[in-house]
Amino acid sequence: MRENRRLIKINEEIKKELNLIISFKLKNPNINGLITATKVSTTPDLKYCTVYISMMNKSDNQKKEILDAFKKSKGFIKSEIARSINLRITPDFIFKEDDSLEYAEHMDEIFRKIHENEKHDEEVEEAFDENEESDDEE
Repeated sequence: MRENRRLIKINEEIKKELNLIISFKLKNPNINGLITATKVSTTPDLKYCTVYISMMNKSDNQKKEILDAFKKSKGFIKSEIARSINLRITPDFIFKEDDSLEYAEHMDEIFRKIHENEKHDEEVEEAFDENEESDDEE
């Protein structure tokens, strides 16, 4: 349990430092716009660290270019992390796209459409019921 808490703390610290590096130190022209490290997962032996990157308002092609730019900047990022966080081993970074926000937006859109359809169905039922009532009166 102690090791798990330590790893959580390391992940939080790496994520915080990565976002500072992305915002202020990284000079790669392909890494621009609203880009953040949303999740960091380090292996228990600290050899590897998977970083999930959120890239808002980017096309699939732009996202691929941004991930490639992160891969090319891996050495710089690793050296900056080593300077700012005192770890016995600085992990190698693996960058992946975090599409959870886009997935959430997609799910919201589905729920909105379901809600609109239910509302429409209720209106149709009400109109049908009113029509039946008027037929019964005649």
